[in-house]
Amino acid sequence: MALEVKERINLQDINCEKELTLAVIGGKWKLIIMWHLGLEGTKRFGELKRLIPGITQKMLTNQLRELEEDLLICREVYAENPPKVEYSLTGYGQSLMPLLQMMYDWGKSYRENVIQKDDSVKR
Repeated sequence: MALEVKERINLQDINCEKELTLAVIGGKWKLIIMWHLGLEGTKRFGELKRLIPGITQKMLTNQLRELEEDLLICREVYAENPPKVEYSLTGYGQSLMPLLQMMYDWGKSYRENVIQKDDSVKR
């Protein structure tokens, strides 16, 4: 799997660990997927799709594949008919939850103290 990461992320373009982190978790959907898996636990594809209404099926599939390649989520396939597939965070994925929580808290504070405050001043 590490080879797939190296093929997708051009390490020669990465100047520091912050850039590597952003290359792995960047994008509109990855953090949202990880947030749901981290807070709510294991989910099936359809459950994730319902939790993230703005994402297309193709994009969700691509993002889940990349997160799996990057060892941030685990894809568990059960030998049932019809097949059952579940996604959960790996240890590396779990290790990002404090960062995601801080980002959530920051966004909430920013909304309350900057965006909404600015809206009330304009009225």
